[in-house]
Amino acid sequence: MEAGDRKIILVTRRTRLQELVARYNTVEQARFQAEHLGMDFDDFLQEDRLYQQAIASVSATLQRQGKLQRLDRGFLPNFLFPRDALVVVVGQDGLVANTLKYLAGQPVLAINPDPARWEGVLLPFQVEDLGRVLPEALRDTRATREISMARVQLSDGQTLLAVNDFFVGVRSHVSARYEIALGDRQERQSSSGIIISTGLGSTGWLRSVLTGAHAVTGKDADKRMHEVRTRGMAWESRELVFNVREPYPSRSTGAGLVFGRITQAQPLRVRSLMPENGVIFSDGIEADGLDFKSGLEAVIGLDARSGRLLQ
Repeated sequence: MEAGDRKIILVTRRTRLQELVARYNTVEQARFQAEHLGMDFDDFLQEDRLYQQAIASVSATLQRQGKLQRLDRGFLPNFLFPRDALVVVVGQDGLVANTLKYLAGQPVLAINPDPARWEGVLLPFQVEDLGRVLPEALRDTRATREISMARVQLSDGQTLLAVNDFFVGVRSHVSARYEIALGDRQERQSSSGIIISTGLGSTGWLRSVLTGAHAVTGKDADKRMHEVRTRGMAWESRELVFNVREPYPSRSTGAGLVFGRITQAQPLRVRSLMPENGVIFSDGIEADGLDFKSGLEAVIGLDARSGRLLQ
């Protein structure tokens, strides 16, 4: 296939300014609401201006090299990506992570539109890098980095993917109740929920939880917990790690199975004992979570697919 015939999908999202205008109808009303809440509306304007400039520049470059289609984040769940497409993401880390979950191995070229604002762990390129990187990306000669993903399947057939982590618990600030099983170990628990992390997510929420536990106890439960807490895991790691937050031991609940490795051969199983508000969500997006009602079982393991991020 000639480079000019290659389908390029440009994934973008609405800025904070666009979200406010969509909610309050006009820029003036958006300004009033933002300033009423003590926010700097000029920062909203600057962020939007820089983002739109980045998209315009990226679009102009892409249109010269292939067949370009722009896709808003809201349409990701229902969009079928061509298998030979090059996917370009302009936005924050979260947009890259969200996009990876809907791909089947297509490479992602991730661009940081505002390096002064966003650190960009998953954004190796800036707008001015695109002209240099794009020809190699279209020829598939550019190196990629593999990113392992996690998968949960409920006993009612629902599934969900995670690039960073899963949370299993309740939507409100009450204890989650469930049965947890890993290999031949099984326990009924009451806790603040379970974090299941990929390699990429191991330096995020999971590290925060492990660091807090270490600060309280002054020690790590085992060598692997120490390694994950201090160094994290490789993005391509073919294992997941789980940690139970604040397990409560009682006559009917235990606190023994609170940290462990999940592999392809040994998934984690969790059966809900929560009559209402039980939830499983991924990558911090609770709105897209699965209802985890009493009686449902979740099987959590590695997904067969990996994300591919151009370097």
